[in-house]
This record gives sequence, structure tokens and C-alpha cells, in this order.
Amino acid sequence: MLMPKRVKRRKQFRGSMAGKALRGNKLSYGEYGIIATEPCWIKSNQIEAARVAMTRYIKRGGKVWIKIFPDKPVTAKPAGTRMGSGKGAVEYWVSVVKPGRVMFEIAGVPEETAREALRLATHKLPVKCKIVSKADLEGGVS
Repeated sequence: MLMPKRVKRRKQFRGSMAGKALRGNKLSYGEYGIIATEPCWIKSNQIEAARVAMTRYIKRGGKVWIKIFPDKPVTAKPAGTRMGSGKGAVEYWVSVVKPGRVMFEIAGVPEETAREALRLATHKLPVKCKIVSKADLEGGVS
């Protein structure tokens, strides 16, 4: 699973997911990609599940780029613990995704194969997604 090698601080505030993605909203490597249409936290295991679904479908042909990284720690306290006594331990890592963010890109395979692989990957993610091509984004549709 993806997670940072080391961090400056072990725990973070929850933060805000308001607004649209200002960065990472263009296809920069591949021909086709998945774009988020709503804000969400995506766990590291969900990113991995989507990656595995794509690479299995394209039978390790072509190339897949993962454009998000889970760098935010999420803490949780054990069930049955009383209030107080500090913040819980880090349970998992998430990537904060805003609407318009390109999460995965794919290239080197035919269009039907790419779209089907990306469709399978969207089912592994907890956010509504849209499959786009480089031609779609250059046309001004986002």
C-alpha cells in the first residue's frame, strides 16, 4: 500500500475539501484518464485496488500512471474508549481528491481496452468519476 516514507508531523487536522482541483486537472502523461466529479478522501488500499483492476485487464500491456498519493494520515480511537485522553493512533492514509482531479492515466492500449480498464477501476473508487480522453479535455469539456 502507498504511504509516505516519513512525515514531518505524525497527525493532521481533517482539513477542507471545498472548491475545485486547481492542479492535476489535465491529462499530462496518458491518452485516457479518470477524473473525479465530487470531493472525497481516497484510501491507499482503494488506489491499489483500482491499479490492480486496470493492470489485470490490460494484461500488463500499455502504461498506467497514478496521479494521486495518500499523504494525509487519518486517526481513529479504539471502539469502547471514553472521550478525552488525546488523539487516536494513525489508522490509514488518504489522498484528498477535489472535483476535476485526474486520478489515473493510461496509454499504449486501444481505446476500447483503455475505457474498459478505467471503467473497472472506477468501481473500486468511493467517488463518482468520469472517463476522459486527451481529445475531450482539449475540446474544453471538463
